[in-house]
Amino acid sequence: MNTSKSLLSTLMAFVLLFSSCATSQQASTQPDLSTNNGTGARKTGMSKTAKGGLLGAGGGAAAGAILGRVIGGGARGTAIGAIIGAAAGGTAGALIGRKMDKQAEDLQRDMQNAKVERVGEGIKITFDSGILFDTNSATLRPASESDITKMAAVLQKYPDTNVLVEGHTDNSGTDAINQPLSERRAQAVAASTTAKGVASSRITATGYGSTQPVGDNTTTEGKQANRRVEVAIFANDKMKKAAEAGRL
Repeated sequence: MNTSKSLLSTLMAFVLLFSSCATSQQASTQPDLSTNNGTGARKTGMSKTAKGGLLGAGGGAAAGAILGRVIGGGARGTAIGAIIGAAAGGTAGALIGRKMDKQAEDLQRDMQNAKVERVGEGIKITFDSGILFDTNSATLRPASESDITKMAAVLQKYPDTNVLVEGHTDNSGTDAINQPLSERRAQAVAASTTAKGVASSRITATGYGSTQPVGDNTTTEGKQANRRVEVAIFANDKMKKAAEAGRL
């Protein structure tokens, strides 16, 4: 237990330091531009003093993902970790959460073949890879484009968010096959979303192979659950600044 607490404290310190340094650098170089369809249980975000400090959809998301994975346990995964890492907290976080409630309602209404969950100050969407792709393929099935089209439409309606797309596989086969397959699948969903009008600058795609199972890989059902694409949606800096100023 003491070891876990020590690791968590170290990671939190790292993330806060990363956030502080990145914020200082950005200030000096950038102008101020101030499947079922289920809701899932809403989970609380981190306090502002412990946030991961996500800047854009890049390194801050990775730091927040690491911290969130330690806090929530391995099964929660880096998609939820990225949402936790991007949390503003306080009054601003409450305003962001209310905005995300509306966005989640739109997604839940329109997307029939994906699971939509409100998590803290963000949204997680889970696609079953069996719906999106044929076995061992990273080419999107024509029928799967419908839900991605609907997701893209909602993302365009709410432009002040960043989007993390993650590919995951079961443990069948080798890492040499699973890792690049998961990456290509994430990239395929990201590319399709961009092609439907969502700015590519908002989207980051990555793959984790079989390293983040959510089900038991010794069962058919578990393997099916592990073959998935997760999408994390969370506030960007513009939305956070608007929330902090009470303009959201």
